[in-house]
Amino acid sequence: MGVSFDLFGTLVTADRPTDPAAAVAAELAKRDVDVPDDWETAYTETHIDAPAGAEVPLPAHVSRTLASRGISNEENAARRAVVAAFDPEVETRPGAIEAVDAARDRGPVAICSNCSVPELVGRTLVRSAFERDDFDAIVTSVGCGWRKPAPEIFELTASQLGAEPHELVHVGDDPRADGGVDGVGGTAILLEDHPLEMIPDRLAEYERTRGL
Repeated sequence: MGVSFDLFGTLVTADRPTDPAAAVAAELAKRDVDVPDDWETAYTETHIDAPAGAEVPLPAHVSRTLASRGISNEENAARRAVVAAFDPEVETRPGAIEAVDAARDRGPVAICSNCSVPELVGRTLVRSAFERDDFDAIVTSVGCGWRKPAPEIFELTASQLGAEPHELVHVGDDPRADGGVDGVGGTAILLEDHPLEMIPDRLAEYERTRGL
């Protein structure tokens, strides 16, 4: 058995720009990158033909968006702008620490998070009540290339925990994304059914029903 947790909206709340395109544009301008007049439109267009379920890193999208308008940017300017635009204030959600502690009592624990912004998961953890060492593995969509509910991200998470996919229990707040663990035979525990404060009891019940 291995347990993974979604990060954003599950273990923590983290603010994000109300207008991501404008936030990225502002950070590009700070780095002397010309922002096209139709940036808001360009930002919403698809510039990378990715397979279904694949993650497109936001810096790559921003770089291709600029290129689509004939604008070049120095190496890493798009990445630095994106990282700066998504620099959140973080709060650990009530019951999150107890839920992770209960999972750790039963075996290895991971974070399995959709996130297209490099470094964001790491910076979020630093600003939370958690330590990096509280988790045996951290799997992100920007790191592995696949977004939940794609089976590949759950399979990788299970592998990182030394478990089979059907042995993975995943806790999250998004029925569509986090519920994707069902597709590899794992078990989803969704916060709409089981709030964080109930996760320790739900994990104990899971063990009993599986005879673990």
